[in-house]
Amino acid sequence: MTAMESGGQRLRERIDLYERLMRLDKPIGILLLLWPTLWALWLSALGRPNWLVVWIFVLGTVLMRSAGCVINDVADRNFDPQVARTRERPLAAGQVSVREALRLAAALVACAVVLVLPLRSWLFGSLCLAALFLAASYPFTKRFLAVPQAYLGLAFGFGIPMAYAAQLGTLPADAWWLLLANVFWAIAYDTEYAMVDRADDLRIGIRTSAITFGRADVTAVMLCYALAIGLIAAVGYGIGLGGLFYAGLAVAVTIAGYHYTLIRARDPQRCFTAFRHNNWLGASVFAGIALDFLVARGISG
Repeated sequence: MTAMESGGQRLRERIDLYERLMRLDKPIGILLLLWPTLWALWLSALGRPNWLVVWIFVLGTVLMRSAGCVINDVADRNFDPQVARTRERPLAAGQVSVREALRLAAALVACAVVLVLPLRSWLFGSLCLAALFLAASYPFTKRFLAVPQAYLGLAFGFGIPMAYAAQLGTLPADAWWLLLANVFWAIAYDTEYAMVDRADDLRIGIRTSAITFGRADVTAVMLCYALAIGLIAAVGYGIGLGGLFYAGLAVAVTIAGYHYTLIRARDPQRCFTAFRHNNWLGASVFAGIALDFLVARGISG
């Protein structure tokens, strides 16, 4: 093997490690961040979003979720080696240094900043700073918050007020109700995720909703699903959405009911399956919103 070939192989290995550090090999987190952002983009624009804004938000979601994963692994670098599911992550396994990880996170945030420059306004800029703070601080909340998943819901849902600000230049009540819905949804799906690691988290002293809720964890998950879908329904009702919107919510309710069958026995693998399945719940809500606007536009046009 020549020096050039050897160097190319090493570069490919580093890129692969960085992709794993950013969880690009596990896109479920990107989708859970993206769906509520798309809900807000369509609802705020009444089904006619600015496509430049849409692409900026989609790419920004990928960048900021990737940066958040890197920051999370830096924060948890002393805990991850003690958890079966996370001990092979690049930082936990010693394959990537903390300095490398911080440089990568800084580069991702810098790219996101450049990406949103066309949307500059005082309100939007302020929300961007708040979103950055939430993303950077969330990993540390597992040390002191009883339900850090609520904070995750704020961080994962902050694209909602940002979407309203980018397209309307203001923040109506719907933006905050939709954000609250996302908080409840995040508590539901991330509690399912936390149920996978409950034994390890108890041993190492990490706080999660699965531990806080105890034997009421399944009930809490289902209640949070109900609150999330109910709030989304209220927002849609307020702006006059029709049958297709509610059909999408009916699919979401069916999916949530299926999750009950997966998590009620608290089997870790089935709980993880339920967590990953939330992609379809978010997609069904978005499909109902988008199709309802599309059909209404076709009828009125």
